[in-house]
Amino acid sequence: MSERLMNGPSPLSRGERELILAYAAGVAGCEFVYTAHSEVAYAHGIAAGTLDALLENPEAADVAPRLKPLLAFVRKLTLAPDELTQTDANRVFEAGWGEHALHDAIAISARAAFMQRLVEGHGFTRVPREVATKHAQRRVAKGYVNLYPRFRTGS
Repeated sequence: MSERLMNGPSPLSRGERELILAYAAGVAGCEFVYTAHSEVAYAHGIAAGTLDALLENPEAADVAPRLKPLLAFVRKLTLAPDELTQTDANRVFEAGWGEHALHDAIAISARAAFMQRLVEGHGFTRVPREVATKHAQRRVAKGYVNLYPRFRTGS
């Protein structure tokens, strides 16, 4: 599922998908997932520091204007999902995104929440950024499935 969601066909680039995942994790306060996926986003060409800027001030962050409504949707979905309305989705559509992009952003946000529960439940601590950068390069080269072959084979 992760490989298809993050690297399969989508109107969102791989970098944008990693940006969304890292942003959802950062908004939720999960340092492990935030650090890991920020570095993957940067490895896919997102400008370094973009995620910190988004967390500090989403409106002032230097991201493509059409991404802002999508990221606002992700933020609201993460912090107050019961407050989402059709108006939030309409803002995404008005920015030029279709239902496929919105669905992918929702699914990526759900994946972020899933991973947050796993790593926080198991007590993972944030890895140093240098380590996250190395892991990000491997994830870009190998994808999600081939990064951990033992999980794929069930052994």
